[in-house]
Amino acid sequence: MVAREIARALPPGACQLSLARVEEDLIRRINQEKPRVILLVREGRLSDTFSRLRRIKSYDPLMEVIVLGQSESETRVAEVIKAGALDYLSLPARPEALDESLKKLEEKIAVRRETYQLERELASKYIFEGMVGRHPAMLELFALVERLARHQITVLVTGETGTGKELVARAIHSLSPRRDRPLVVVDCTTLPESLFESEVFGYERGAFTGADRSKSGLLKEADGGTIFFDEISEIPPSSQAKLLRFLSERTFKPLGSNRPVRVDVRVICATNRNLREEVKKGNFREDLYHRINVAEVNLPPLRKRKDDLPLLCLHFIDRYNQRFEKSVRGLSNRVKKVLFEYDWPGNIRELEKVIERGVMLTADNFIDIQHLPERMISLVETELMEDKPYPYVNLSLSEIEKKHLLEVLRANGFNKQKAARVLGLTRPALYRKLKKYKLNV
Repeated sequence: MVAREIARALPPGACQLSLARVEEDLIRRINQEKPRVILLVREGRLSDTFSRLRRIKSYDPLMEVIVLGQSESETRVAEVIKAGALDYLSLPARPEALDESLKKLEEKIAVRRETYQLERELASKYIFEGMVGRHPAMLELFALVERLARHQITVLVTGETGTGKELVARAIHSLSPRRDRPLVVVDCTTLPESLFESEVFGYERGAFTGADRSKSGLLKEADGGTIFFDEISEIPPSSQAKLLRFLSERTFKPLGSNRPVRVDVRVICATNRNLREEVKKGNFREDLYHRINVAEVNLPPLRKRKDDLPLLCLHFIDRYNQRFEKSVRGLSNRVKKVLFEYDWPGNIRELEKVIERGVMLTADNFIDIQHLPERMISLVETELMEDKPYPYVNLSLSEIEKKHLLEVLRANGFNKQKAARVLGLTRPALYRKLKKYKLNV
């Protein structure tokens, strides 16, 4: 009976109506048909409707739901909308009310589509040689990297693990006159002391047991280009003097040879440690520290540039959409809250792995809370996972809307275009509401 009422009330040709009688069938239909809007008919207590609404929104936070039921007070209607519904309409369904709700939906979808496109354009604007950021510290860093790349001085890149130090080294090389020559990476954490010297400086045949042929070494391999010593603080003390000599003279002797080899190599080093402290402890040569620290580039940790999170997430979502052949568009609001609350001890590298996991696991067009690693969910405050008490139970729906309009305008510096986008309204619609509530802002 209600289904026939709704079918009659819908504008002709407005949409295709599909009926689901039980909740399990509804979830299956959502998964198969990807509807744009669900008309949820209230049956029984309003609390049961809340439960169904929350289940739908937890399954797909972007799904729009219009609840239909018996006439309710403005306070109760506000509670339904706060729970995630686009609108609450009284039965019997009136054509003009349904038509107005569907127009509201079209406006919201149009704004969401425009916002999605703007976010992508913004993300691409702030990509610099593989690095993403619009935080002032990152923009300054990009400018510094560009200046340093033109000169052949030795650069020390500092920052916590996972901040992207190798990306900086690659950016300096790719922007330099040496871009067409090799970039050789030396991971100082993986080379044992017994092999470091032979791998970096090379050796002559017979230099040691098992050396049945000569090997040129990584420095010779990088001739004409750039050599990058990642985590240089891990260089064995026995090799620090030989590296210092090379930086001073630009020549070195392979193991087992008395003939010096000259190479033209630019040196970039990186470390996640405080080298000044390592010098004080006697773990790192002071003269070597001054040789490698001609110019320093310091990368800020992710927890100090969290306003870059949206751009970084979009960047990694696009990357892993291609890898996994997915079409994930973004993050649910719950996930966004967790990401902003989390401290990111693993920095950008950790964020990338979280997004990679999310894109791989989700079967929908968004990453939701269940796609995050357990360690992240358990470390944030539990209140982020729970519904907070609704503060406006004693206000009418009109008073709530007026208050919300003011709050959104204030949060966006009274910029009406930005406020309209946040509210999911067109600018004319926003102006009509401001006129309705006599808000001269």
